[in-house]
Amino acid sequence: MNFDELNLTKPLLNALADRGYTTPTTIQEKVFSVVMSGQDVCGIAQTGTGKTFAYLLPSLRQFQFSKEKLPQLLIIVPTRELVVQVVEAIKELTTYMNLTAVGVYGGVNMKSQLAEVREGLDILVATPGRLADLLLNGAVKTKAIKKLVIDEFDEMLNLGFRTQLKIILDLLPHKRQNLLFSATLTDDVDQLVNAYFNKPVRVEAAPVGTPLENIEQTGYLVPNFYTKVNLLRLLLEQNAAMTKVLVFTATKHLADLLYDQLEGDFSDKLGVIHSNKSQNARFNAVEQFKSGGYRILIATDIISRGIDVADVSHVINFDTPDVPESYIHRIGRTGRADKKGIAITFVTEAEKEHLATIEGLMNFQVPMSPLPDKLTMSDELIEDEKPKVYMKTIDVKTPKREEVGPAFHEKSAKNKKVNVRRDHAAEKMLKYGRPIKRVGGKKKRD
Repeated sequence: MNFDELNLTKPLLNALADRGYTTPTTIQEKVFSVVMSGQDVCGIAQTGTGKTFAYLLPSLRQFQFSKEKLPQLLIIVPTRELVVQVVEAIKELTTYMNLTAVGVYGGVNMKSQLAEVREGLDILVATPGRLADLLLNGAVKTKAIKKLVIDEFDEMLNLGFRTQLKIILDLLPHKRQNLLFSATLTDDVDQLVNAYFNKPVRVEAAPVGTPLENIEQTGYLVPNFYTKVNLLRLLLEQNAAMTKVLVFTATKHLADLLYDQLEGDFSDKLGVIHSNKSQNARFNAVEQFKSGGYRILIATDIISRGIDVADVSHVINFDTPDVPESYIHRIGRTGRADKKGIAITFVTEAEKEHLATIEGLMNFQVPMSPLPDKLTMSDELIEDEKPKVYMKTIDVKTPKREEVGPAFHEKSAKNKKVNVRRDHAAEKMLKYGRPIKRVGGKKKRD
């Protein structure tokens, strides 16, 4: 099937043709007719299979012009980078349509985004936190919303957006079409789907965890961080085919540490991106990577789904992820749009268990390659790799005290005296047998 066989309008077909798109992907083909029927959809597809166009094409096909300029289509995604990319995809497809799409996300001043929203829009793309804020303060009017799209639902729950999603779903019109897209269908996703969706039709492009056929996977058993650095440096120096390399690390700290190690050799061709970086730095790094300014981009899992870059030649799992689904999302950054890609995973002894879990999910064993002969092995360990020394706590029992006297002594007699107010008249009476009065400054006895 090609796009001409779908029930698309001429403006959409022209926009697709301008960009060289001729054949829909599996998820795009399967989802189109279900969305057009008006039913709720639960789409399960791996990263890189064309999910964005899968929900945009039928949604734009059914779009109806309105003078009110209130959002008819609401799209929720987990990261700022995905907001920008979805807005760009909408602009690509609406070249010949009169539509306004606005993206809102946290981490930047809300005033400029509020101004854009108040000017009027047809499609709103948002992260859950910023959208909840805009809905609660009344900045976004929901009465015209006909379709809700939640993309990367599982990742939003992983990032802790459950509360915001519930707030948003409770504030939207009850009568709407819901489209959910996710790479994995977890129990948490199921619970929210059952609570807020109306008998969604499940559309699956490929079984969850199945490795993409056009991605060549391989692994290396590596003893420690610094040997991993040496291996990555050697691969980059020896393999000219590694033209656009996305390197994933487990933490922000490791991303920065790896950047410091490689900066001397690849300073003008190397970038790093994670949640501690400013919004401008993140956008600039992705743009440099897209344009070819950067040959290597180091990233963390939290933004692994927010990077949609064409022609990524290699994905390097510098650390083997402990969440098997994260592996699928990572390697899905390469081998996109039916192109070939290569995924390489560095595995330490401690990470072998993670790899086994990943292989169990995929039902596929990642082939291991021998370490290159020229690789320099390092014995130096980073702090996280050093063996932990656990000191045994010994309870010291205090010996019983012998019977001793009190820690104080009796006061002497003179120190036992207390101040008493004296009755001088009574004392005089006792001494002299009669009271003594003063008359004219002289004593007088009665």
